[in-house]
Amino acid sequence: MAMSPSNGTETGSQSSPPLDYEPYNIIPTNNLHLDHPSHRYPQVGAAISTLRFTVCNLRKPPCSQWLPSMDLLDWLGLFFGFQRDNVKNQREHLVLHLANAQMRLSPPPDNTDTIEITVLQNFRKKLLNNYSKWCSHLGINSNVWIPEGSSFCHGRELLYIGLYLLIWGESANLRFMPECICYIFHHMAMDLNKILEDYIDENTGMPAKPSTYGENEFLNSVVKPIYEVIKVEVESSKDSTVLPKVEMESGKEGSPPHSTWRNYDDFNEYFWSKRCFQDLKWPIVLESDFFLMAYSTRKSKRKTGFVEHRTFWNVYRSFDRLWVMLALFFQVAVILAWQEMKYPWQALNNKVVKVRLLTLFITWSGMRFLHAFLEAAMECSRVSREAFGFLIRMVLKILVAVAWTYAFVVCYRRIWMQRNYDQQWSDEANKRVIFFLQLAFLYVLPEFLELALFFLPRIRSFIEHRNWKICYLMSWWFHGNQFVGQGLREGLVDSVKYILFWAVVLSTKFAFSYFLQIKPMISSTKQLLDLNNSEYEWEWHEPFSVSIGKKIAIGLLWLPVVLIYLADTQIWFSIFSTCVGAGVGLFQRLGEIRNTQQLRLRFQFFVSAIQFNLLPQEQSEISSRSLRGILTDAIHHLKLRYGFEQPFKKIESNQVDARKFALIWNEIITTFREEDILSDREVELLELPCNSWNIRVIRWPCFLIGNELLYARVLARELRDAPDNWLWHKICKNEYRRCAVIETYDSVKHLMLEIVNNSTEEHSIVKNLFAEIDHFVEIEKFTKTFEMNALGQIHPKLIRLVELLLEPEKEASQVVYTLQALYGMIVHDFFKEKRTINQLREDGLAPPYRTGMEKSLFENAVELPEPSHKNFYRQVKRLQTILTTRDSMQNIPANIEARRRLAFFSNSLFMEMPPAPQVKRMMAFSVLTPFYDEDVLYSKEKLKTKNEDGVSILYYLQTIYDDEWENFMERMHREGMVRGDAIWTTKLRDLRLWASYRGQTLARTIRGMMYYSRALRMLAFLDSASEMDIREEEQKLGFMGRDGAFDGFKSQGPPPRSLSRTNTSVSSLSDGHEYGIALMKFTFIVSCQKYREQKAKRDPCAEEIADLLKHNEALRIAYVDQVSIGRVKEYYSVLVKYDQKLQREVEIYRVKLPGPLKLGEGKPENQNHAFIFTRGDAVQTIDMNQDNYFEEALKIRNLLEEFSHYNGIRKPTILGVREHIFTGSISSLAWFMFWFMTRGGLSKASKTININEDIFAGYNCTLRGGSVTHHEYIQVGKGRDLGLNQISMFEAKIACGSGEQVVSRDIYRLGQRLDFFRMLSFFHTTVGYYFNTTVVILTVYAFLWGQLYLALSGLENYVLGGGNNDKKALTAVIHQEIVIQFGLFTTLPAVVESSVENGYLQAIWEFFLMQLQLSVVFYTFSMGTRAHYFGRTILHGGAKYRATGRDFVVKHTSFAENYRLYARSHFTKGIELGLILTVYAKYTQGAKDTFFYIDMAVTCWLLVLSWIFAPFLFNPVGFDWLKTVNDFDDFIFWIWNRAGGFAKAEQSWERWWYEEQDHLRTTSLWGKLLEIMLDLRFFYFQYGIVYHSGHSKSFAVYLLSWIYFFIAFGIYLTMSYLREKYEAKEHIYFRLAQSLLFAVGILVITALLMFTNFELVDIFNSLLAFIPTGWGLVSIAQVFRPFLQHTRLWDCVVSVARLYDLLFGLFVMAPVAVLSWMPWFQSMQTRILFNDSFSKGLQMLKIITEKKHVRPALRIGD
Repeated sequence: MAMSPSNGTETGSQSSPPLDYEPYNIIPTNNLHLDHPSHRYPQVGAAISTLRFTVCNLRKPPCSQWLPSMDLLDWLGLFFGFQRDNVKNQREHLVLHLANAQMRLSPPPDNTDTIEITVLQNFRKKLLNNYSKWCSHLGINSNVWIPEGSSFCHGRELLYIGLYLLIWGESANLRFMPECICYIFHHMAMDLNKILEDYIDENTGMPAKPSTYGENEFLNSVVKPIYEVIKVEVESSKDSTVLPKVEMESGKEGSPPHSTWRNYDDFNEYFWSKRCFQDLKWPIVLESDFFLMAYSTRKSKRKTGFVEHRTFWNVYRSFDRLWVMLALFFQVAVILAWQEMKYPWQALNNKVVKVRLLTLFITWSGMRFLHAFLEAAMECSRVSREAFGFLIRMVLKILVAVAWTYAFVVCYRRIWMQRNYDQQWSDEANKRVIFFLQLAFLYVLPEFLELALFFLPRIRSFIEHRNWKICYLMSWWFHGNQFVGQGLREGLVDSVKYILFWAVVLSTKFAFSYFLQIKPMISSTKQLLDLNNSEYEWEWHEPFSVSIGKKIAIGLLWLPVVLIYLADTQIWFSIFSTCVGAGVGLFQRLGEIRNTQQLRLRFQFFVSAIQFNLLPQEQSEISSRSLRGILTDAIHHLKLRYGFEQPFKKIESNQVDARKFALIWNEIITTFREEDILSDREVELLELPCNSWNIRVIRWPCFLIGNELLYARVLARELRDAPDNWLWHKICKNEYRRCAVIETYDSVKHLMLEIVNNSTEEHSIVKNLFAEIDHFVEIEKFTKTFEMNALGQIHPKLIRLVELLLEPEKEASQVVYTLQALYGMIVHDFFKEKRTINQLREDGLAPPYRTGMEKSLFENAVELPEPSHKNFYRQVKRLQTILTTRDSMQNIPANIEARRRLAFFSNSLFMEMPPAPQVKRMMAFSVLTPFYDEDVLYSKEKLKTKNEDGVSILYYLQTIYDDEWENFMERMHREGMVRGDAIWTTKLRDLRLWASYRGQTLARTIRGMMYYSRALRMLAFLDSASEMDIREEEQKLGFMGRDGAFDGFKSQGPPPRSLSRTNTSVSSLSDGHEYGIALMKFTFIVSCQKYREQKAKRDPCAEEIADLLKHNEALRIAYVDQVSIGRVKEYYSVLVKYDQKLQREVEIYRVKLPGPLKLGEGKPENQNHAFIFTRGDAVQTIDMNQDNYFEEALKIRNLLEEFSHYNGIRKPTILGVREHIFTGSISSLAWFMFWFMTRGGLSKASKTININEDIFAGYNCTLRGGSVTHHEYIQVGKGRDLGLNQISMFEAKIACGSGEQVVSRDIYRLGQRLDFFRMLSFFHTTVGYYFNTTVVILTVYAFLWGQLYLALSGLENYVLGGGNNDKKALTAVIHQEIVIQFGLFTTLPAVVESSVENGYLQAIWEFFLMQLQLSVVFYTFSMGTRAHYFGRTILHGGAKYRATGRDFVVKHTSFAENYRLYARSHFTKGIELGLILTVYAKYTQGAKDTFFYIDMAVTCWLLVLSWIFAPFLFNPVGFDWLKTVNDFDDFIFWIWNRAGGFAKAEQSWERWWYEEQDHLRTTSLWGKLLEIMLDLRFFYFQYGIVYHSGHSKSFAVYLLSWIYFFIAFGIYLTMSYLREKYEAKEHIYFRLAQSLLFAVGILVITALLMFTNFELVDIFNSLLAFIPTGWGLVSIAQVFRPFLQHTRLWDCVVSVARLYDLLFGLFVMAPVAVLSWMPWFQSMQTRILFNDSFSKGLQMLKIITEKKHVRPALRIGD
């Protein structure tokens, strides 16, 4: 069944439009007489009438023409200077909302001609809720005046609602500043009040007029000035010329840091204080500081609310409570472990230990002082006269922190002074201990109060909502005067859950840390502390004293332990959250139905489940039920949900519920066929046919009853002598078997009577025969009367009969012969008691007076139906399937995606979800999709074009989706395609759509989202359809519509059908128009940012979008139009649709913007401009690479009802739903339109810092008191990046965005305002994940560099020299690094999720496959990506949007491209770690212990190999020899290509090298210093190795080693000079110099070998020493680029850097080339890369190696 029209037509839509016809968006609000389905709902007329009638008594706008057709919004538009199209847009918005809200009233109002006052009041409160909070925060009175008992209540409510909507609809970029809109509304509401109260202007003596009176005056005098300020600020953020002089002198280039310019949040937070009233005033004063500061010098600008500084200290500043906890426990653990007791509590018997534990308070207070100092240091730029209170707060917090720290230090010192003086714990010493404890109690008293309020949420809420000064003072002291972040508490139950969860996590973490991290380190630490000069001699020149040197060694030994201690909470959180998630999933009944077998077992409950979940109950039935009935119904629902319902409840086919279920199920199967994931044969097996032929039972799909008739026949043969009731009892044990038997009997009976002429004797005989059988069945003497063994003879004859009937050329004689044979078997063999001819005639089973009756019987009686009687032959075909099927059909459907979707939908029916309301009572909603210039439809050229490997996209899709391609071709042939090459001509659009629906295209997204419209129309029909309606619908559709079968509008959607309705007493006029209600409840907006440009250029993309618009009724396109009027450019937000009456694209609204759209990030700005065109109570934000499914769209009513249910103590404002990655899961789909409409929109848009814009919607939601929930019973599709490069770029984008989040105010405020346990969860699920990943990578660095220090200094030999017990420290570090580094725990969530949803065996198998596919290599590589980009963004910035691409990965990526992507993030780091391991192996005593070295180094080598070889392992044809040779040539050309300044990074190494340094241009001075300090590590190789080359430990040895470096550098400079001077003109001289240099080098090496102790291995040692030094110098030179760039030295730096990249590239490529020589490795790599199963891998191998099998359908055209 198909519900949405193929061409968007409605009844009568093709008729000519009336002369006064004006295009409209959804409903024609200007013409109530227009025949439109929505006008038949009285609520729409009531909303329109209310708007018109409430304006009658208002003063008309002066100097404006007032027309009788105008309404209240026109009145507001004329008075306040709003744009005409803004008024039109918000009029429809308001009418639709009021009408929908009126529909949801329960019970329905008596008067349907006007909108109920409660509807207006509720809408006004919801819309102005943020404004009311803003007024309360500022301590000002609201300007919304609603006098009680006023006769104009309706009008005032509508005026305030309309005013806010009009302000919001025209505010453009100001919508990102919700409190700015509150400020504007506050003053304009006062102007409105003056008009309503007939105020007289004192200056003019005339009635008061608003300050924005005049055409477009609101845009020009309010929006545009503020917009211009933001625009100037944004432009200055990109201009380095406005930077302070100091920064310019230091060589600073590029974009200024966030701390020096104001973003959207800064402008919005300007309105969080009363200062805005003093500065801006009203009308807005353009000379105020707010405007002047944007054009003045940077020094005068002040950030408001928060200053974003780029530093790692932000992690401590935002989450200081977490680090305080970790630091305090670490301190406690070290104190207790130092005693080396077996258990920590045993150390507490020592009073000295107890007193030492008091140092916790010194640490605690010291860390608070650090936090206060960081607050002051980072926020000092905010200090001004206006922020004097903020200055006082910062100073006081620092002073208080210093005072506490000083007090604790003094008191602790006095304790030990007294203890040492008395030589014992005297009474005085104990008194000082007690005094310290009393002081500590005062210190922690606020924490105890907070803990008490944590468990008493009602008291806490009561205090938070009081205006007491003490409460204000406490809030000001702890959190400052902020508008957001208030009341972030959760309910007591949820809080207790958080506490219990984190108690388990932290207990496990601390136990692990104490026993396996800290305690093993104590003995070795003590041993090193006891080291002195007499016991040990250094292996090098130690620049420090022994005491300092051993402290450095201890620090290096402890550093990886401390880092792991800080990061491993993430691991334990992942483990326990995974386990808890699995438990929640099991309780939610996830994965109970996961295959066809389980689907068969639960299918018989689907009628009840669908009735319970998807279909609403009549309100009258609900209200009239007794308490007993309600309880009985609730128990029934619980039994159904948890599987205790009677398993064999008989559901007969004449029930209305069964018919509704059949309509829903068959529509699902229809969509599957339209999507080509089912074949025609599978549709026949899966469909639920209509109740024809008077069959008494529900006709289950054939795949359920396939072989049940065979089993029943076997039972009848085995129990041939048993009583009827026993045989029937055995058959009825299986519901499907019972139905199969009854359906077969009824079908055969009807078939016989149908094909035998009604006026013949044979018809009477057949009728009497079946009557006799019915009689014996009724009296339970069937087995006594009939021979069961004869069924085996009758069965083949019945099969033969139906086969004859289904033949194209039917032979009546053969049918007659078969009927005669059947008749003979029945009368002679089937009856146990043989009857004579006379007895048969007496019983009416034989014709009277006829001889040779069996031969002449039926000869002239058979009358076969005409071939046009398709319903008859469809039933015969089903009967044939039941009669002939002998297998259980466990593999139906064959398509994996079809199975998955059916299983998930079926399983979700038994999950907990809110009951569905009727469609007319559901929330209206919109879907909003931002679109830039991605693929809309794959073109013919793109499908046919082959890549360098000879593979086209179409061939790739044909191979991967081979079964779907066969289904598609079957459908095309059924629709009239004869020749195979027609697929490129007449069926080209179908082909393009088929391919596009399998990629990440806009067409796929639109098709998926339009399923909402289709589902709503169907559900609306079922809501109020009578049994006669459904029966007629069944007959009309013919169940699956095989006549025009599955044609959609060119494969794009369902065929045009309208749901019929009988004029019964049940169907009323206002409830019977599914088309109209679907339009009112759903609309889909695609914001095509470049649509205007594409149309102007005649881009095929624009034509494809227009075609999609034409074929989808609920689709709208929004875009930004640019109009040039002279030199002035004007910008407009435009909404267009395809008008079916006019048969063309029409413009609906054109709202002028104050300027260019994009001031911040592109995607949120694109969403924001189209947001005003959305409708309804909720908005679903969908990316253009997402999909939807019809069966999931059926549950949208249930999902929207979640907004009405409390989640804890508040209702949700964002609903997250499940995502299925169709390119292979939790979506952040922002909902609840009006909540976000008044609080800054669906996402944040500030440039760079909000690069991950979507997640800031969740942050903003939480800070403003919203709630985010997640629901597993509904899913959407999601496309992900396919190749390693795409995935890496996506992860880089997310990691950079997380780095920007660390800097943001949202993270800081949530980290400070959330309670402790929610803060822990928040940290570890957001930025903490990336921070801890970075720490894990730093742990590897710290571990290896520490071991290298110990090895080269000789300390390691001392540590390892004492036997196995002395290895505890090293092995403790090693084991922690092994456990954490490669994150096998990273796969744990995926494995547990799979075990819940697919079963444990399947999960184990998937885990095994993941290892075969080298998932460890992939995860390790991904860790490097995340750590690199996250760390670099925090230190230096440089986050930007990275286009990842959404194409299919069938193309080989060149080595040069891989090198460009991963050289700095992976290759150089991997080479560095490999170099450390090599040097360590050469110079360490531990390497002689093979097991010890393997134990320590194996995981490190795995990391090195993963970082270097992953891009080639996961690269198509990554190890093909010819490809490798070509890649080498391409890489060498790229390295040496000296293209001009306009070259791209892909063309020239030099351009790429400069781009890789961009982050150093934007970093701060501290970032540069840190970069230099990190680069100094490369000098350590040289320092350590040179001392191992001789016996002298003098520092002069190191200094002399630099001579060799300078000699090499001098030779390089000389050769460079000679090359430049002689290479071009006198080439022979340059060659001579090269030869001379080579000869001298050979002579020097020979002399060294003969006359010194020099060995060839020393050359290798020299390379190990000096190559890192050169790289360190190049890296440091990059930092000093602004000073060196214009000197001769910089050319040398560039040349040396080029040689290093050439060296690194050859080093990486060498093993790739070796592996490319091995042909078997290429095959293995292909299996790893494309392996869904090994068969898929082989298929991809054929694709990549061009061993292609030509497909007949494409032989001509391809």
